[in-house]
Amino acid sequence: MINNDDVWRDVFVTGLKNAHAVEHQALALMDRQIDRARNFMEVAEKLKAHRLETEQQISRLEQILSGLDESPSGLKDAAMSMSGNMAALGHTFAEDEILKNAFANFAFENYEVAAYKGLIVLAQHGGYSVALDPLNASLDEEARMAAWVDQSLPALTEKFLMLKRAGENPSR
Repeated sequence: MINNDDVWRDVFVTGLKNAHAVEHQALALMDRQIDRARNFMEVAEKLKAHRLETEQQISRLEQILSGLDESPSGLKDAAMSMSGNMAALGHTFAEDEILKNAFANFAFENYEVAAYKGLIVLAQHGGYSVALDPLNASLDEEARMAAWVDQSLPALTEKFLMLKRAGENPSR
Protein backbone atom coordinates (compact mmCIF):
# COMPACT_ATOMS: atom_id res chain seq x y z
CA MET A 1 0.00 0.00 0.00
CA ILE A 2 1.22 3.50 -0.86
CA ASN A 3 1.58 5.94 1.99
CA ASN A 4 0.15 9.33 0.99
CA ASP A 5 2.91 11.07 2.98
CA ASP A 6 5.48 9.25 0.83
CA VAL A 7 3.72 10.37 -2.35
CA TRP A 8 3.60 13.96 -1.10
CA ARG A 9 7.28 13.84 -0.21
CA ASP A 10 8.22 12.32 -3.57
CA VAL A 11 6.34 15.01 -5.48
CA PHE A 12 7.90 17.75 -3.32
CA VAL A 13 11.44 16.39 -3.72
CA THR A 14 10.97 15.98 -7.47
CA GLY A 15 9.73 19.57 -7.68
CA LEU A 16 12.73 20.82 -5.70
CA LYS A 17 15.15 18.94 -7.94
CA ASN A 18 13.39 20.27 -11.04
CA ALA A 19 13.53 23.83 -9.71
CA HIS A 20 17.23 23.37 -8.98
CA ALA A 21 17.81 22.26 -12.57
CA VAL A 22 15.73 25.16 -13.94
CA GLU A 23 17.84 27.61 -11.94
CA HIS A 24 20.95 26.13 -13.55
CA GLN A 25 19.30 26.64 -16.92
CA ALA A 26 18.63 30.25 -15.92
CA LEU A 27 22.32 30.78 -15.11
CA ALA A 28 23.34 29.52 -18.55
CA LEU A 29 20.76 31.76 -20.26
CA MET A 30 21.80 34.82 -18.28
CA ASP A 31 25.51 34.28 -18.82
CA ARG A 32 25.09 34.28 -22.60
CA GLN A 33 22.75 37.26 -22.54
CA ILE A 34 25.00 39.32 -20.26
CA ASP A 35 27.94 38.77 -22.62
CA ARG A 36 25.94 39.89 -25.65
CA ALA A 37 23.91 42.85 -24.36
CA ARG A 38 26.47 45.47 -25.43
CA ASN A 39 23.96 48.17 -26.46
CA PHE A 40 21.64 47.38 -23.58
CA MET A 41 23.68 47.80 -20.40
CA GLU A 42 20.52 48.27 -18.34
CA VAL A 43 19.52 44.73 -19.32
CA ALA A 44 23.00 43.37 -18.61
CA GLU A 45 23.07 45.04 -15.17
CA LYS A 46 19.64 43.67 -14.24
CA LEU A 47 20.64 40.20 -15.42
CA LYS A 48 23.86 40.38 -13.38
CA ALA A 49 21.86 41.26 -10.26
CA HIS A 50 19.34 38.50 -10.93
CA ARG A 51 22.17 36.07 -11.55
CA LEU A 52 23.31 36.64 -7.96
CA GLU A 53 19.74 36.03 -6.77
CA THR A 54 19.65 32.84 -8.83
CA GLU A 55 22.81 31.58 -7.15
CA GLN A 56 21.12 32.21 -3.78
CA GLN A 57 18.01 30.38 -4.99
CA ILE A 58 20.14 27.37 -5.91
CA SER A 59 21.69 27.45 -2.45
CA ARG A 60 18.25 27.65 -0.81
CA LEU A 61 17.01 24.67 -2.82
CA GLU A 62 20.13 22.70 -1.88
CA GLN A 63 19.54 23.47 1.81
CA ILE A 64 15.92 22.32 1.60
CA LEU A 65 16.94 19.14 -0.22
CA SER A 66 19.71 18.49 2.31
CA GLY A 67 17.19 18.86 5.14
CA LEU A 68 15.21 16.08 3.47
CA ASP A 69 18.37 13.91 3.11
CA GLU A 70 18.21 14.43 -0.64
CA SER A 71 20.54 16.00 -3.18
CA PRO A 72 20.04 17.74 -6.51
CA SER A 73 20.04 15.69 -9.69
CA GLY A 74 23.38 16.25 -11.41
CA LEU A 75 21.95 14.82 -14.63
CA LYS A 76 18.97 17.21 -14.60
CA ASP A 77 21.24 20.14 -13.74
CA ALA A 78 23.61 19.35 -16.61
CA ALA A 79 20.81 18.77 -19.09
CA MET A 80 19.02 21.99 -18.20
CA SER A 81 22.25 23.99 -18.24
CA MET A 82 23.00 22.65 -21.70
CA SER A 83 19.46 23.42 -22.89
CA GLY A 84 19.84 26.96 -21.54
CA ASN A 85 23.01 27.40 -23.56
CA MET A 86 21.34 26.01 -26.66
CA ALA A 87 18.30 28.26 -26.25
CA ALA A 88 20.49 31.34 -25.86
CA LEU A 89 22.57 30.30 -28.87
CA GLY A 90 19.41 30.00 -30.95
CA HIS A 91 18.75 33.71 -30.55
CA THR A 92 22.29 34.85 -31.39
CA PHE A 93 21.60 34.62 -35.13
CA ALA A 94 18.39 36.61 -34.93
CA GLU A 95 18.36 40.17 -36.21
CA ASP A 96 16.30 41.07 -33.15
CA GLU A 97 18.21 38.97 -30.59
CA ILE A 98 17.63 41.36 -27.68
CA LEU A 99 13.87 41.33 -28.26
CA LYS A 100 13.71 37.55 -28.60
CA ASN A 101 15.69 37.25 -25.36
CA ALA A 102 13.28 39.62 -23.62
CA PHE A 103 10.27 37.58 -24.80
CA ALA A 104 11.92 34.36 -23.67
CA ASN A 105 12.90 35.90 -20.33
CA PHE A 106 9.31 36.99 -19.75
CA ALA A 107 8.10 33.43 -20.28
CA PHE A 108 10.96 31.91 -18.27
CA GLU A 109 10.54 34.19 -15.26
CA ASN A 110 6.80 33.55 -15.15
CA TYR A 111 7.46 29.81 -15.40
CA GLU A 112 9.74 30.08 -12.36
CA VAL A 113 7.08 32.06 -10.48
CA ALA A 114 4.58 29.27 -11.16
CA ALA A 115 7.09 26.59 -10.10
CA TYR A 116 7.79 28.29 -6.77
CA LYS A 117 4.06 28.80 -6.14
CA GLY A 118 3.56 25.07 -6.66
CA LEU A 119 6.43 24.21 -4.34
CA ILE A 120 4.97 26.48 -1.67
CA VAL A 121 1.61 24.70 -1.88
CA LEU A 122 3.38 21.36 -1.56
CA ALA A 123 5.41 22.62 1.41
CA GLN A 124 2.33 24.05 3.15
CA HIS A 125 0.17 20.98 2.78
CA GLY A 126 2.99 18.47 3.19
CA GLY A 127 4.14 19.83 6.52
CA TYR A 128 7.46 21.19 5.25
CA SER A 129 7.14 24.54 6.99
CA VAL A 130 10.92 24.96 7.22
CA ALA A 131 10.95 25.31 3.42
CA LEU A 132 8.40 28.12 3.28
CA ASP A 133 10.65 31.11 4.01
CA PRO A 134 13.33 30.14 1.47
CA LEU A 135 10.73 29.28 -1.18
CA ASN A 136 8.85 32.54 -0.59
CA ALA A 137 12.11 34.49 -0.85
CA SER A 138 12.82 32.88 -4.22
CA LEU A 139 9.24 33.46 -5.35
CA ASP A 140 9.52 37.15 -4.49
CA GLU A 141 12.79 37.48 -6.44
CA GLU A 142 11.34 35.75 -9.49
CA ALA A 143 8.15 37.82 -9.34
CA ARG A 144 10.20 41.04 -9.19
CA MET A 145 12.28 39.95 -12.17
CA ALA A 146 9.18 38.96 -14.15
CA ALA A 147 7.65 42.36 -13.41
CA TRP A 148 10.86 44.13 -14.47
CA VAL A 149 10.99 42.26 -17.77
CA ASP A 150 7.33 43.10 -18.37
CA GLN A 151 7.73 46.78 -17.50
CA SER A 152 10.98 47.23 -19.42
CA LEU A 153 9.78 45.68 -22.66
CA PRO A 154 8.29 48.88 -24.17
CA ALA A 155 11.47 50.92 -23.54
CA LEU A 156 13.64 48.06 -24.77
CA THR A 157 11.63 47.85 -27.99
CA GLU A 158 11.84 51.60 -28.52
CA LYS A 159 15.62 51.57 -27.98
CA PHE A 160 15.95 48.68 -30.40
CA LEU A 161 14.05 50.65 -33.04
CA MET A 162 16.06 53.81 -32.38
CA LEU A 163 19.35 51.95 -32.85
CA LYS A 164 18.09 50.23 -35.99
CA ARG A 165 16.94 53.57 -37.47
CA ALA A 166 20.39 55.02 -36.69
CA GLY A 167 21.98 52.23 -38.72
CA GLU A 168 23.54 50.52 -35.72
CA ASN A 169 23.38 46.81 -34.95
CA PRO A 170 20.52 46.77 -32.46
CA SER A 171 20.46 43.04 -31.91
CA ARG A 172 22.86 43.15 -28.96
